[in-house]
Amino acid sequence: MKKVIQRLAFLVREERADVPGWVLITLMTAGLVIIIWGLAGPALSSIFEQAIERVSGF
Repeated sequence: MKKVIQRLAFLVREERADVPGWVLITLMTAGLVIIIWGLAGPALSSIFEQAIERVSGF
């Protein structure tokens, strides 16, 4: 029983220690999405508007 408790305590400590890493990964991913969206947003909007115009023309 003691080994099980020690193992569970180890796993809890390991997950807590990894939280800053996941926060950093999440923030970096959000930053990349914002940058890519800023660069590609106008082109994607133009493509979308052209597609809607073509579909509406039928």
